[in-house]
Amino acid sequence: MISPVIAAIPSENPEREMSKLHSVYAWGVVAVVVLSTLFLFAFGKQNWQFLALAWGALPLVAFLLFLKAEIPSLETPERASSVLGLMKNKGLILCVLCIFLGGASESTMSQWSSSYLENALNLPKLWGDLFGVALFAAMLGAGRTLYAKRGKHIDRVLLAGMAGSVCCYVTAALSGNPVVGLLACVMTGLCTSMLWPGSLIAASDRFPSAGVAVYALMAAGGDLGASVAPQAVGLLTDAVAQSPRTAALLSGVQLTAEQAGMRAGLLSAALFPLLGVVVLLLLRRLSPVEKGSK
Repeated sequence: MISPVIAAIPSENPEREMSKLHSVYAWGVVAVVVLSTLFLFAFGKQNWQFLALAWGALPLVAFLLFLKAEIPSLETPERASSVLGLMKNKGLILCVLCIFLGGASESTMSQWSSSYLENALNLPKLWGDLFGVALFAAMLGAGRTLYAKRGKHIDRVLLAGMAGSVCCYVTAALSGNPVVGLLACVMTGLCTSMLWPGSLIAASDRFPSAGVAVYALMAAGGDLGASVAPQAVGLLTDAVAQSPRTAALLSGVQLTAEQAGMRAGLLSAALFPLLGVVVLLLLRRLSPVEKGSK
């Protein structure tokens, strides 16, 4: 809901304001991961309830701030048929697919990097959390902040991000060097940084008069990708790790079944940004942004 609110606020460059909004999310992730990791390290996992109570103050503060915030008027569809009509548009369907695959690419590495670094590359959990999740989020924020300051040509940025994510996933999954694997996980944050907000920008450029409905459909697509993809990777990881064939194939190889499963799962995740490249090429062909519309 905050995305259409930001889009409705008059600005010289709405694209950069949207990127700035999502960069704040990334920096929030960095703060939460670092502070939570340090708290659990200092006070022990048995005191996790106090950590949860402390973070519970954040939505309360947000609630109080929103009570006095001035919300601009938003364009909403008067009839459900208007939304259904939007859903029949091929360009919008491709935009939703784009944010689905972008959310999948971002969330899979975000949720699996710590476990992957710990189990597949034998890094301690503390460093997996700090250097995996926190640095991933830091690069996520850096990419969005950079676009907020100097960004343009969002379609090109999206294509570069999807292609770069494919390379990072493949490198992380196949590398036997912990440093290279760590760098690949971290750089995935930079590559995926604009996939979610960039998809919103691409949709708003193509459907400027659709209002909140487009943002709602896009958010649903992104959330679906962020929830389905990590779960699918987890199922594949378990299937490979528990398969009798895996143990037979690993005879003479210095990999455990669990490590092989995690590498296979992470390698399969490269399919999401790879499909994203295809979707973006179709979007640019079937629904180009009209010159002078921005």
